[in-house]
Amino acid sequence: MKKKSITLLLAGAVAAATLTGCGAAGGSSAAAGADRTTESADAADSADTENGAEGTSDAASSAGSSYKVAIVQYVDDASLNQIVAAVQAELDKKGGELGVTFDYKDYTYNGQADATTMNQIAADLIASDVDLIIPVATPVAMVMQNATAESPRDDGSLIPVVFSAVSDPVGAGLVASMDAPGSNITGTSDALNTEAVFNLMLAADPDIQTVGLLYDKSQDASTAAIAASKAYCEQKGINVVEKTGTNNGEISLAADALLSSGVEAVFTPTDNNVMTAELAIYEKFIDAKVPHYGGADSFALNGAFMGYGVNYVELGTATADMAADILVNGKAPASMAVRTMDNGIATVNTETAAAIGLDYHMFADKCSNLVEIQTAEEFN
Repeated sequence: MKKKSITLLLAGAVAAATLTGCGAAGGSSAAAGADRTTESADAADSADTENGAEGTSDAASSAGSSYKVAIVQYVDDASLNQIVAAVQAELDKKGGELGVTFDYKDYTYNGQADATTMNQIAADLIASDVDLIIPVATPVAMVMQNATAESPRDDGSLIPVVFSAVSDPVGAGLVASMDAPGSNITGTSDALNTEAVFNLMLAADPDIQTVGLLYDKSQDASTAAIAASKAYCEQKGINVVEKTGTNNGEISLAADALLSSGVEAVFTPTDNNVMTAELAIYEKFIDAKVPHYGGADSFALNGAFMGYGVNYVELGTATADMAADILVNGKAPASMAVRTMDNGIATVNTETAAAIGLDYHMFADKCSNLVEIQTAEEFN
């Protein structure tokens, strides 16, 4: 399904013609209102009662209901596209199982990595009184959380937010803790095991002396991983060269600068802005015989030597399950622990590996799964 993208020139028209025009899609507003999450501790305690019979009763009373579920993607890249597709597929599946409708078709958006666009989307979704928002990636999750927190509904409740692919929810200030997020928010995290990536890097080339770090310093998702990378390299006596960029042009220049400095390998965490630029820079690294290690399998899909991290289909599926639990079973996001996925899948681009002449078969013994892939724009 094609995702909507709001531009400033069309924002007013979209809000009036698209979101207002779809107001009837909510169907049972009374049923949806009954499931809304408030910030009060009493509501959170009541909603989180672990009682199988009560949960069954809630689901039965919701049968036939329709819920407006907004999905807001930060930017168009292979990993985030994969998550959105998984969320949509699981919402359809859960809707059939529970006898309800999750209407996301009229509420799926792409923030285009633009703060103004994301804030406009948030305003429109609040005006449309959607029942739940699923932001995909840290920057858009922060926008949606701030917007919903500042806009309580008439009954005092806040629109629940279930984020996906947020690498450091606590560090980004989205949740109070991973076990008890607080307020109206919870979700799934794709936190990266940075040490594991560097262990693989040294397994492929134990003699590395200088590593390049390529990332967007404005991305909160990169902060913890970059700090961990520096600490690892300092412990191992490896020199570090950092280069950053905020858009494709800057990232391309940063890649050139890293190669000019003589780095022997490059690491990028789960950074969506570098991810979107990968197809434009991967050949630079191949020509220089320098392996690029990324914090997601989509890096390898788009030409990097290796991507390491979680299964994004599983991440999207888990996100949708949490959303359904909130809407249908009355769970409170405030006390639903943030879910993390197992980290340990190494995805190697076999074309790139052959081009730079680097053996990777030892990875199979050092991670939970080794996947081989070839260069493409999107996952099949």
